[in-house]
Amino acid sequence: MTAPEGRGIAGQDTTFRILHVSTGNVCRSPITERLTRHALVDRLGDPLSGGLVVESAGTWGHEGAPMEANAEVVLADFGADATGFVGRELLDEHVIRADLVLTATRDHRAQVISMGHSAGLRTFTLKEFTRLVRAIDPATLPDAREEGVVERARALVRAAAALRGWLLAPTAEADEVYDPYGAPITFFRSVGDEINQALDPVVTALTGVSAPH
Repeated sequence: MTAPEGRGIAGQDTTFRILHVSTGNVCRSPITERLTRHALVDRLGDPLSGGLVVESAGTWGHEGAPMEANAEVVLADFGADATGFVGRELLDEHVIRADLVLTATRDHRAQVISMGHSAGLRTFTLKEFTRLVRAIDPATLPDAREEGVVERARALVRAAAALRGWLLAPTAEADEVYDPYGAPITFFRSVGDEINQALDPVVTALTGVSAPH
């Protein structure tokens, strides 16, 4: 029996796949996906040239749906590209292929892990992963310029997983990004700021490149 193609189980690919998960895949995870891509372009020029692939899906995903209009406005605020987005329902194959799964909430994290596929060691809430990444000494990670971004990213996930039991959230709510679905644009913008702030240290740690000023 051969292992499924992908990073999470096979681990032999030359790409590193990041999967963002929320509920409907029309608000939080599209914002997070496209802000991640935007940040990677800022640092790497072309994320695909470094081997990083960023996707999203929803535990109750609106298959084929566009993202919410307010989510598009938030992305425009950051100069990120919202075009071509199509909602997806979270499937086993998405989890199998992902090297890193970042969820909006603890419930989403639990749902991903319950799907199996050895997902526990590579699934975190976004804010949980940010907290863990901040505690990792960048000097302990492979140099992306010498060993590649993919090797650095894999090492980062392993280091974060090892820290998880030791570096707990100050409160349960500290690891949550709340759902803005149906809320006014002001709340969407607040959520967008929250996601962007959480992503910045994550993308820096993944790539070894700080945000341009």
